[in-house]
Amino acid sequence: MAGVYGKCFDPTGAVHGVPTYPWKLAPDGLATRRQLRARGLRPGGQSVAAQVMRMNRRTGTPRVAYLYHVDRALPVRPMTSRKWGALALAMLARQTCPKCQLTYSYCMPRSLGMCVLCAYPEGTT
Repeated sequence: MAGVYGKCFDPTGAVHGVPTYPWKLAPDGLATRRQLRARGLRPGGQSVAAQVMRMNRRTGTPRVAYLYHVDRALPVRPMTSRKWGALALAMLARQTCPKCQLTYSYCMPRSLGMCVLCAYPEGTT
């Protein structure tokens, strides 16, 4: 294989240390974290089995996604009441303006660090 596929095709792992395949050409039985999550699974502590690689056209640097064995994956842990509570508190903190202490139905813009009304008061227009 020549060109980009030649750089990304290493099924033995001699070059990259782990078996490497071109984008969308990984063998069956391997999946990325997102693909596992869509099936209701998680890697479960297993090490990386392989990787898929794609060269970024703009920068020429490789993009890598790690693959895990589907048959060794474990089911996703269910959310507990404590996790739901922690998530609710985190979202409340993101929706509360630190300056005026009002809670909005949307998250505060990270670029402003406060609500739009506090960032742009009426008198400064």
